[in-house]
Amino acid sequence: DSVRTETVRKVVSESATGSVSGERLRVKLTIQVEAVDFDAQTPALRLKGKNIVENEHVKLGAYHTLELEANRKFTLGKSGWDSVASEMVDRACDTSAKADLAAVVMQEGLAYICLITSSLTLNRQKIEVTIPRKQGAAAMGRDKALNKFYDQVMKGVMNHVDFSIVKCLIIASPGFVKDSFMDYIYAQAHKQDLKALLEQRDKFLLCHCSSGHMNALAEVMQDPKVAMRLADTKAHAEQKSLADFYKMLDRDSSRTAYGEKHINKAMDIGAIETLLLSDNLFRSEDPQTRKKYVSLVETVKDAGGVVRIFSTMHISGQQLERLSGLAAILRFPMDELEDEEEEEGYKSDDSEDWDLVAELLQPSKLLSSPSTPAATR
Repeated sequence: DSVRTETVRKVVSESATGSVSGERLRVKLTIQVEAVDFDAQTPALRLKGKNIVENEHVKLGAYHTLELEANRKFTLGKSGWDSVASEMVDRACDTSAKADLAAVVMQEGLAYICLITSSLTLNRQKIEVTIPRKQGAAAMGRDKALNKFYDQVMKGVMNHVDFSIVKCLIIASPGFVKDSFMDYIYAQAHKQDLKALLEQRDKFLLCHCSSGHMNALAEVMQDPKVAMRLADTKAHAEQKSLADFYKMLDRDSSRTAYGEKHINKAMDIGAIETLLLSDNLFRSEDPQTRKKYVSLVETVKDAGGVVRIFSTMHISGQQLERLSGLAAILRFPMDELEDEEEEEGYKSDDSEDWDLVAELLQPSKLLSSPSTPAATR
């Protein structure tokens, strides 16, 4: 790909007397992208590559790193625009698909403040405070330490959550930590006259999770209360598709397929009802590999199937990656896929894969209702 945008470049010039001076100039450069780095904290995208358009200040072939932040204009060029790339651009420009969901996952002394979109789970701040135990001499400072912790989390929420965009702020924790935190927020909001928090009270949603670590977000996202708040977003559509796949794998495994070999067989006879893909599949350095998956997407759509492309920067995408990044719900059973597995000794030779499926089908791992029974296959 090539990218053109305005950037700052240090230009060295030599005068007639031989003296050398350098100055930083704003120039427009077009580079052939060779490396990409995403800084989630800024956030910004850094693109490294060679200059491919002649410029009076920068030689052809000179390396430069462009930095793209939010609202910076740029031009992206490709040798060929396929349907998947075009859809990604359209989706990125959809104003309804912004970070309208935020979450605070916490336990005593630890909290993560996150923003969640359909394609990204962004950790905006990690907060850690040492909390004394309930017993012993150190217990005297426990309440003070908890108040300090809650205060830092509250300030983090005010700094990172834009309530003009965010429709729901999830507060999740084990036990009663979330309830104590909300009591602290309301008490401080009244005491300090923090109208910004008091006016957004209906946007707070309390949920249970097993820990205050980032991976507990997977549990939070399967909570029915959260699903109701996400009902009109693309993120919900993807979460539901993955949950439906796990349910079908549990209920009738002959109507599911995962892995390239079985997906291709199902595609050949028009059996795919819903196709789930990781966006990593479209990042291969081999153009033929990318075209293969684009062709798969287009074939399924032409046959009336639904295609969901999952971002690996989102929780659901990370779970799909653990199942090869490619899975499908089928229109009708394909028992021959299971028969083929048994004939090839698939289950014995790839026991690690089956252990992984069994792990993902545990109720605590499922992206579906907590009432979903544990799976056996």
